[in-house]
Amino acid sequence: MVYSTTLERWHTARYREFKSHRLRRVKKYLFAVLVLVIVAVLAYAVLPKEVDTTVMRTITIGGVSVAVDVADTEVLREQGLSGRSDLPSGKGMLFVFESDGLWGIWMKDMQFPIDIVWAGADGKVITVADNVAPETYPKVFSPSAPARYVLELPAGFAAAHGIVEGSQIVL
Repeated sequence: MVYSTTLERWHTARYREFKSHRLRRVKKYLFAVLVLVIVAVLAYAVLPKEVDTTVMRTITIGGVSVAVDVADTEVLREQGLSGRSDLPSGKGMLFVFESDGLWGIWMKDMQFPIDIVWAGADGKVITVADNVAPETYPKVFSPSAPARYVLELPAGFAAAHGIVEGSQIVL
């Protein structure tokens, strides 16, 4: 009988130890899962909601071909040329909007002057703002009439190529 009691005690102690070890292991797994969920939620909150999918395209304006980055989403339009150190000759950025509007452009975080050209859905130039300097921020530049497209070009491009109101952009 003593043997049985000792054996029972031994089994009970081993069972408690096993149960305690198992419980600790489950707690570790739950903690790891909780940490992963928190990291995933924070990453989702911090990361941009839209991936930069800038498309390059060639357009013609003033008889000259220009390679443009197309900004056709809210994220891309918001970024624009901000943060870039320059805009090489023959390059530009074309902002494409879903509808015509008085789309304003400002020079926030710009480091070089640009020409800004607004055009209607037919590609006809509505307004040209020449040599707009970064120091003009926070002033907002707008077209004289609703436009569908805004084209940003290196400063002096419009004057050098005779781009004026009524010129045509071939998209």
